[in-house]
Amino acid sequence: SYLKSHRRDLYADLLLSGKLEEHLSSIDADAAEMASRLTAQLTRTEGVTEALKAADPMAWVGAMNSIRNRVAEIVNHDLIYT
Repeated sequence: SYLKSHRRDLYADLLLSGKLEEHLSSIDADAAEMASRLTAQLTRTEGVTEALKAADPMAWVGAMNSIRNRVAEIVNHDLIYT
């Protein structure tokens, strides 16, 4: 929907050439891999562990939500909106 709304020329070119589905699949795979890698890095860096989850579940949930939100912003900025 981002391409359709903000990058109409690219969207039309991909659609007409039959490469839209391939492009979207590639971006989706790259985004999932990047999100997984960044989430793992940030949880290690910030000490969000299974021990924290067992000791203080609410703190763990808060930390994981924060990490997921930051990862989503990074992935969107670096892959989706470029």
